[in-house]
Amino acid sequence: MNSGKRNDDPANGNGLAMAVLNAVQNPVILVDEAGLIAFANWEAESFFGASAQYLARNTVNTFIPFGSPLLTLIDQVRERRAPVNEYRVDLSSPRLGADKLVDLYVAPVTSLPGSVVIVFQERSMADKIDRQLTHRAAARSVTGLASMLAHEIKNPLSGIRGAAQLLETSVIDEDRALTRLICDETDRIVSLVDRMEVFSDERPVDRVPLNIHSVLDHVKAVAKAGFARHIKITENYDPSLPPVFANRDQLVQVFLNLIKNAAEAIGDKTDGEIMLTTAYRPGIRLSVAGTREKISLPLEFCVHDNGPGVPSDLLPHLFDPFITTKTNGSGLGLALVAKIIGGHGGIIECDSQSHRTTFRVLMPASKGVSEDDDTSTTRGHSR
Repeated sequence: MNSGKRNDDPANGNGLAMAVLNAVQNPVILVDEAGLIAFANWEAESFFGASAQYLARNTVNTFIPFGSPLLTLIDQVRERRAPVNEYRVDLSSPRLGADKLVDLYVAPVTSLPGSVVIVFQERSMADKIDRQLTHRAAARSVTGLASMLAHEIKNPLSGIRGAAQLLETSVIDEDRALTRLICDETDRIVSLVDRMEVFSDERPVDRVPLNIHSVLDHVKAVAKAGFARHIKITENYDPSLPPVFANRDQLVQVFLNLIKNAAEAIGDKTDGEIMLTTAYRPGIRLSVAGTREKISLPLEFCVHDNGPGVPSDLLPHLFDPFITTKTNGSGLGLALVAKIIGGHGGIIECDSQSHRTTFRVLMPASKGVSEDDDTSTTRGHSR
């Protein structure tokens, strides 16, 4: 009997199936017997960097590296008519980007002979969370070091500086430059210790529900008025994003640091661009040490730039203290960013390759916003 319902109506079987597949937080594609990508959910569009319409006009071979084990798996599933799992398959390529390590589930579709469905489970997030816990341990080490430096170094330095100032009044003009050098260098060391003391501040911060877009708009205005005045800054926001439970001043500090780093990486490029994006990504959970509790981190805030990228050997250690690519940098800026985000219960990670670097911040929503809110499956999509 014809119910009169449209094919794309969610109450209709096809429409409901598509809604479910689009809600899945893993890339899912359907490859037909000719090798064409007959269906791709929203996550697959993001994974392949192409729209479903474009994917449908191409075979899977177009997007998968030549000789990839995935192509062999597809043939095996068609021949055996049974599902296959494969773990830690590297799909990295210039098209898909670096660090595309995935687990694969490939299964036949019995109602469509020759067709297979492929589910991609990216392993990078689990690896990134492991690295984030390492960053937090490093930050705790710096906390102890900062406390020691504050007490054991600043007092002697003030004595050295005072002695240099007394000498300056009695030495000849040729030697006065040396006493001035002593004062300048002690001031520089004190400034460095002052910056490190921030790590030893373990006082709880006041946090309230915040609209992240007002924070990002403020940071953008500050950047455009100063260090990023020559750089194009664009936004791609999810307007339905729930509030983040955070301290406004600290978030401003975080994103000012990230945008300044992006601007410095771009340098004098005439086509330099920074993009700020926000999205709702349910499904990411982080275990809390010492308990069985898992915190949901559905809010994603990103700073993208088209600078030269971060050297691959530096990338795993980017948030460690004293790691920097800047000639005169102290290497504490990103370590402080990681500490602030960690103190909010979130994580930060960097993906980088030539002309495409992304700093991704994942944070919990404000208290009272359910991670199982059924509206979350449609957040952030305006396709």
